[in-house]
Amino acid sequence: MKIATWNVNSIRSRQEQVINWLQLNPVEVLCLQETKVIDRDFPREAFESLGYHLYISGQKAYNGVAILSQKPLDDITVGFSPIIGENLTGELDEQKRVITGVIGDIRIINLYVPNGSSLDSDKYIYKLKWLETLRKYLDKIINSQPEELCICGDFNIALEDKDIYDPKGKENHIMSSAKEREALEKVLEIGLQDAFRKFTSAAGHYSWWDYRSGGFARNRGWRIDHLYLTPQLYEKAVNCLIDREPRKQEKPSDHTPVILEISSQNS
Repeated sequence: MKIATWNVNSIRSRQEQVINWLQLNPVEVLCLQETKVIDRDFPREAFESLGYHLYISGQKAYNGVAILSQKPLDDITVGFSPIIGENLTGELDEQKRVITGVIGDIRIINLYVPNGSSLDSDKYIYKLKWLETLRKYLDKIINSQPEELCICGDFNIALEDKDIYDPKGKENHIMSSAKEREALEKVLEIGLQDAFRKFTSAAGHYSWWDYRSGGFARNRGWRIDHLYLTPQLYEKAVNCLIDREPRKQEKPSDHTPVILEISSQNS
């Protein structure tokens, strides 16, 4: 099985690119972030014609997540509140950033973590609160449901310095500040491992490049799109790679897909 994650930065703007990519890379599951469209305006037919079932949680112009799956998913929920309740969720589900469903013995959780804007912004405080709530959400899932977890998406955090083209001074930068990294590490403490890092410890691998200043051409990138796995699923991972090709196209998303391959047998 192949599971991919891709922040498309508007599914309607990138529709043709995503369709073309799926025709070349017919992954069983594709998790999309930043779809930027309300549910009724999502271009469903184009993807259904390729044989995908669609599960969508969107809003106008911002955020939005979706799961495309060749097989129907079970137990679909959107947001934090169906799992941990509105009292713990508060206003966080107003932004469409979480969707989950089960395929076989794997629960896929697709996330679009807030960017945070800047360290002196209210959006940064919101991001830290969101990550704290994510930990509670995953705690509840992992302790109450039987499936192995694949938690993927745009995390808007480079966890290590080697995930940034030039880490100098980035400890005071959004997406790499100490508090953000600590918040993500607390999430991972429930028993999650980075699928990509199973196959390489090297620096220089990125999934996002700023549109400005020739970011992609100069490979001034960040690795902020991740797939995290619970232990048994991690053992079954046989490959995880970043596909740079879509980022080379005209008017691409600033992110590119990350693809996980899972074996049916323990590795």
